[in-house]
Amino acid sequence: MEKRAIGRSDLSVAPLGLGGNVFGWSADEKASFAVLDAFVGGGFNLIDTADVYSSWVPGNQGGESEVIIGKWMKARGNRADIVLTTKVGSEMGPGKKGLSRDYIVQAVEDSLKRLQTDYIDLYLSHWEDPEVELEETLGIYAELVKDGKVRVIGNSNHSANTMFKALAISTKEMWPRFENLQTQYNLYDRSGYERELEAFCLKNEIGVTSYFSLAKGFLSGKYRSEADFAKSNARGGDMGTYLNERGLRILAALDAVAEAKNATPAQVAIAWLIARPGIVAPIASATSVEQLSDLIKATELNLGSAEIEQLTKASA
Repeated sequence: MEKRAIGRSDLSVAPLGLGGNVFGWSADEKASFAVLDAFVGGGFNLIDTADVYSSWVPGNQGGESEVIIGKWMKARGNRADIVLTTKVGSEMGPGKKGLSRDYIVQAVEDSLKRLQTDYIDLYLSHWEDPEVELEETLGIYAELVKDGKVRVIGNSNHSANTMFKALAISTKEMWPRFENLQTQYNLYDRSGYERELEAFCLKNEIGVTSYFSLAKGFLSGKYRSEADFAKSNARGGDMGTYLNERGLRILAALDAVAEAKNATPAQVAIAWLIARPGIVAPIASATSVEQLSDLIKATELNLGSAEIEQLTKASA
């Protein structure tokens, strides 16, 4: 399978990433292991998580996803085959959040321990931290790269202006630069990325990975009326945001292309992202091997220019 470089780094990944946000939430350890096995068995290597996953579940404290992935890698002995992404900055408890030097020093050690590994391939600032200077954050990242605990750095949810400042600092100090932006992007949620971030990342060769690539499941076509919200305790409550005239128009276009290509709406939605300039790999989650198989088929789907235009126009 053809792999794509993440920015200017030496990390190369297959064109689909597996989201670990469901591990320890809507997928227990057994189900997570099955999905992870099927993902790697299909020739894929980018696994994405964060220290905060899945703290929102009653009884959880964060780190559950990292623990599951760590146990799985140890059991399978496949760490070298994985491009592992995790994130820092989200609140893990009272006083445990942000991008200060002291907090990152502790947070990276905690993540390494949970993941049962000596290094993180791609370490991301999860959110901007207005209380900490970029120099401080980038400085500790440079030390972590020098020490071999992190290979490549990036960010999630940062603005083009913040990334511009970060690149200037990295160039001046000769520190590692952000090679990856992880951002919310899909056929429904387009403006936040396309307005400024897309052109900036293309110009500066920053590889982009998209999260909520299926709009929390809406683009799978599973939710077409309010009655369908009950199909998922985890995601059903979010569907009201998407179930409107524009959302139904997008589903109609997905249905049309899916029928023409003998595919599913989810496969078409992922294939549209894979075809976008600058997108290294959409990230999508799966709670079962069946769901994952559907996503994997998207990487084998070649959309023609007319089909891409049909989808792009419907989602405008």
